[in-house]
Amino acid sequence: MDGIRRRWFRYLTGTMAVVVLAAAALILYELWAGSLPTWREWGLSFIWRTEWDPVRGEFGALPFIVGTMLTSGMALLIALPVSLGIAILLTEYAPRVLRDPLIFIVELLAAVPSVVFGLWGIFVLAPVVQQHVMPFVAGSPLGLLPIFGEPGPGYTLFTASLILAIMIIPIIASLSREVLMTVPREQKEGALALGATRWEAMRHVVLSYAKPGLFSAAVLGLGRALGETMATTMTIGNRLGLTFDYFESGNSMTAIIANELREAASEIHVSSLMAIGLVLFLLSFVLNTLGRLIVMRVHTGAA
Repeated sequence: MDGIRRRWFRYLTGTMAVVVLAAAALILYELWAGSLPTWREWGLSFIWRTEWDPVRGEFGALPFIVGTMLTSGMALLIALPVSLGIAILLTEYAPRVLRDPLIFIVELLAAVPSVVFGLWGIFVLAPVVQQHVMPFVAGSPLGLLPIFGEPGPGYTLFTASLILAIMIIPIIASLSREVLMTVPREQKEGALALGATRWEAMRHVVLSYAKPGLFSAAVLGLGRALGETMATTMTIGNRLGLTFDYFESGNSMTAIIANELREAASEIHVSSLMAIGLVLFLLSFVLNTLGRLIVMRVHTGAA
């Protein structure tokens, strides 16, 4: 009887794995089939074309790819140190009376719908960014960088980046905390016994041991930022055109699809939006694959 149960359990789990792979393959096929008119019209040049004019039937994906990469990259740059600090606090320094409530709050924030973050971004974050954050950054040494121009309206690439950072902080922090909890206690205690301070043991032993898992958490957070739609659409400004300035309104792949898919009247317009979806799908797949390969390489080097 136990052998039959194990066999059926193996068949069931194998079927579920096949279903997941089949669903991903179907999504890829539908995106490819729907975007064929675009690839026939412009080929791979669609990826680096910058014009987007539905009236004239001219479409290009580069402004939206750049907007997605800029906002997601800045979001990860902001969120990663904050998330790691939260994870270290919850695993090493927070007293037990505060640890459980803080863990509950972090995990609760990870479940907040994105539209709620978007509304908060519109009514709270955007005015703060416009009145205080952008003038401060522009007046600091960071203002000398070409990616920060003159302060503009509150709905910018920078605002969208901050919203995405706030959204992925709970995810990365929760995963990082779980990773740090898996570090063998004997390694840290051995470092302390050899005379290392608590911070030195954390920095040189715990973080070094947990590096692959922390990198995986960062990749998952980046994937969430790449695919976020509502909060980005509500705060990025939705301006057509290529820009590398965080203080200007921009656009992203998810935002342009959400804004124009229902109103798209021509076949080539719908096809171009499907092509952007295909590019986003492949971009997410490539980034996650590279992240997995880097984690495997780190594991191999550690071994």
